[in-house]
Amino acid sequence: MSSRNSPVSRPITIRRAVARDAKRLTRLVRGSGAYAGKYAAAVAGYRVGPDYIEAHRTFVAVGADEYGGRILGFYSLVLVPPELDLLFVDDEVQGRGIGRLLVAHMQSEARAARLDRVKVVSHLPAEDFYHRAGAVRIGTAFANPPAVPWDRPEFEFRVSPD
Repeated sequence: MSSRNSPVSRPITIRRAVARDAKRLTRLVRGSGAYAGKYAAAVAGYRVGPDYIEAHRTFVAVGADEYGGRILGFYSLVLVPPELDLLFVDDEVQGRGIGRLLVAHMQSEARAARLDRVKVVSHLPAEDFYHRAGAVRIGTAFANPPAVPWDRPEFEFRVSPD
């Protein structure tokens, strides 16, 4: 098994994002291999600012030991209407379960906020991930040029009560 696909062997901590994380989160979004090529324009000017972090439930996955406290991924949960707005994992550590950890944490946060479902409009290359993570396809978000010139699958995470 390649190191890219082996599970994370060191502890991962998920904590609330803070303003000083903004530049790193922006770099994760803009540097995502999932947005290379024809998708690059969608994130070229994207910014995750301190104001965004303050306004939404944004959490980061931080690696210990071999990752030196580095942010490995993050997500943002919007409560009204309930939506997983952003979910990114550093390309170097994809396939190691960090995305699943972030989804499980998001579901826990949604449960605590008494949400029963959370929508996510998926980027096309992430469609399989959301399906494997337990989201159910509910429709299609149609293209909105020039920002997003392609249709995207819509999913929903159903959140079970405690």
